[in-house]
Amino acid sequence: MTTGPRKATDEQVSGGDGTERPRLTPAQRLHLDVYGFVLLENVLTQHEVARMKDALYRLKAEPDLSARGVYVNSRSAHFLSIGHLVEYDQALLDYAAHPALVPLVEELVGGRVRLEESEAIINRRDPDAPAESGPVPGSKKRVEPLGFHTGVRHGWGTYHADHHFHCLFAKTLAYLTDVGPDDGGTAVIPGSHRLGWPQQDIIDAAREDERLVHQVEATAGSVLLFAESLVHSSTAVRSDRERAVMICGYTPPMMREWPGNEPSPEFVASLPDHLRPLLGGGDSWPWDR
Repeated sequence: MTTGPRKATDEQVSGGDGTERPRLTPAQRLHLDVYGFVLLENVLTQHEVARMKDALYRLKAEPDLSARGVYVNSRSAHFLSIGHLVEYDQALLDYAAHPALVPLVEELVGGRVRLEESEAIINRRDPDAPAESGPVPGSKKRVEPLGFHTGVRHGWGTYHADHHFHCLFAKTLAYLTDVGPDDGGTAVIPGSHRLGWPQQDIIDAAREDERLVHQVEATAGSVLLFAESLVHSSTAVRSDRERAVMICGYTPPMMREWPGNEPSPEFVASLPDHLRPLLGGGDSWPWDR
């Protein structure tokens, strides 16, 4: 059981072997520019996935999450959504500062970033929910978005530089379980990250033609990187499997964390010097790009 602030190790932050910071491949960068998301397959090791799941399921068993500094968005027998996780366990901090992921986030944002939020969802099919209709004849997938939304909108949270799309609010979503077409995978409206349409008009238009909605399927250890200007939603779980994901949000250092994700001064002070800007943010507008 974690009882105090945790430190990310030097090896975890730097890679430990002097290797260059990873970058998106040209194909990944093109996919991100065109569609607003890219699935990074098998980024996390089985050991990393197991450590993260262990921490989250210990949190799920906690009777009083507020005593652990964790807030609850929703909690029921079949659905748990919680946040402010990085001070609870080393494995969750290591994911937020993962050396294979943070540089890719910075490519999307366009410069150095800070952690804006850390959240997780553990959910399974609601046994009391009414039966849902099956797939449309001829369709390969059954997509039932539960609530399309964005975190920023194109035009005031996005920009173009060096021939690439950038978004000031980006997220990584780690799959800690395999997610197939019936397992509640994230649904996105590809290309919506660059549209100035009213958001509801985008959603209404996409609902008219299911080909405009893509549901992500992934294996445990894969990570979805996406711009928060992308219209996206979780989907209904139809299988008997439980889904577990962890989500981290990132913004430029001078922007504020999501309410409830403010790091404690003791936690920030415990971190290595080079990691403090990622977890603690910055106090001025000059941006290392």
